Amino acid sequence: MKAEADRVSAADLLNLAVDVGPLPMNAGACLILEAGPSVDVMRLRRVIADRACAIPRFRQLLVRAPFGCGRPLWVDDPAFDVYQHVRVSRCPSPGDERALLDLAVEAVGERLSASRPLWSIRLVTGLAGDRVGLIASFHHVVADGMGALALLAALADGSAAPPGPIPEPRPRPRRRTLAADAWIGRMRALTRWNPGALIAFRGLPGVARCSLNRTVGQHQQVSVVTAPLDAVHAYAHAHGGTVNDAVLAAVSGALRALLEGRGETSPMLVVSVLVSARRSASVDQLGNHADVLYIGIPTDGCLAERLERTAVVTRAAKAAARPEASAELIAGVGRIFLRLGLTRWMMNHQRLFHTVVSNMRGPERSLTIAGAPVQAIVPVTPVRGNVTTAFTVLSYAGTLTVAVTRDVDAVPDQPVLMAAVEEEFAAMRTDIGTAQPAGS
Repeated sequence: MKAEADRVSAADLLNLAVDVGPLPMNAGACLILEAGPSVDVMRLRRVIADRACAIPRFRQLLVRAPFGCGRPLWVDDPAFDVYQHVRVSRCPSPGDERALLDLAVEAVGERLSASRPLWSIRLVTGLAGDRVGLIASFHHVVADGMGALALLAALADGSAAPPGPIPEPRPRPRRRTLAADAWIGRMRALTRWNPGALIAFRGLPGVARCSLNRTVGQHQQVSVVTAPLDAVHAYAHAHGGTVNDAVLAAVSGALRALLEGRGETSPMLVVSVLVSARRSASVDQLGNHADVLYIGIPTDGCLAERLERTAVVTRAAKAAARPEASAELIAGVGRIFLRLGLTRWMMNHQRLFHTVVSNMRGPERSLTIAGAPVQAIVPVTPVRGNVTTAFTVLSYAGTLTVAVTRDVDAVPDQPVLMAAVEEEFAAMRTDIGTAQPAGS
């Protein structure tokens, strides 16, 4: 048996190393289905359960390898029961989107049992307008952003791999096989080692101290702003940037407004930007393949000026990035802090970045699940350590959804932040008619 393909990656090791404290390293999404008054929720549950069974990673446990046998690996769960993972619950009163999103944050914040596959799906009834919520939660070692979209596609109607009989669980590889495989992997790693990894953190922009960095707790909330994707794309192109550059410029303007309301100023903020190393993924290519860039984005000037300057900065950052060279080193640093008992302290006192931004390209066309149209998809990403806000952006069926997660106690001025985010994207829609392409 080839064990290497079933081991976690360097990025997965880092996620495991920093999975300390009250909030697990989970991520998720909240879907709103236009189910209608005659929806059979139990049938919907059966359809989702059948499709989930066809995803190999959903039937696997993450286990530690014996001493000296390398990284943790995925093995088939001999007691797998899909209905332990697909449940039904009722939305708290009044059953609106705010109540659903609060329930989603709570669900994604729950630690998943290591004795079972690391995912869960909750169908939520009792929503206004005869709608049904679908809250998906999974540990970061299961999938990155692109992998999560692949999982969603596998649950939707018309997926390429229809459900079939669940294969018998494979036996765990023998210790001798794992040890030999681990040594082969170590030798390959030596041949691929790049001295550039030693300067992985060189040239990172300085981080100004401000109230955006405070230790966060478990009381968190997600708020949403939407914008037409074509308008954001056109505005970004008119100013020489991408949709991701436009998102970063909007984030910088919104955080500037938040800080000004607190009597603070900062000409630059450092953003941890999650960039996928692949354009697409399948359910057979899960795990983490995301790179992290630390980018200093300007906060002064109008939106157009910030966008143009941000586009220059992001192009330079991507050109200088060495993700493959630094992945092992960063994961190793995380494991060292873990062994010293300093991981939680490190996360609560880091001074590398102020906020996190992740932008994913979702399905261009509307999806259906068991015939129910998916009205909206809201990504749910908890904030951790001392990062009080996070911006997770997803395009779906022509709409750009900006999900802003905040620590409720550290960011009590949420109305100021969300009004500023709305204003930034409204400006793109308003100004696009007069904007001219860069260089014209």
